[in-house]
Amino acid sequence: MTYRIALASTLMIGALLGGAPAEAKGCLKGAVVGGVAGHMAGHGKMGAAAGCAVGHHNANKKDKQG
Repeated sequence: MTYRIALASTLMIGALLGGAPAEAKGCLKGAVVGGVAGHMAGHGKMGAAAGCAVGHHNANKKDKQG
């Protein structure tokens, strides 16, 4: 079971990093952090999606400030 989770996580991170457009600024880091936190709570996909949204929002907010 742990092997499957590790393999799926590795493949997902690799796919995200390999095909990420420039507009996804902040999304990847947020998705990884949110996915890990969500996995601990039993909702990895929901955590990754929420983390992506928050990371993207924070990156856009930083761009507008400076």
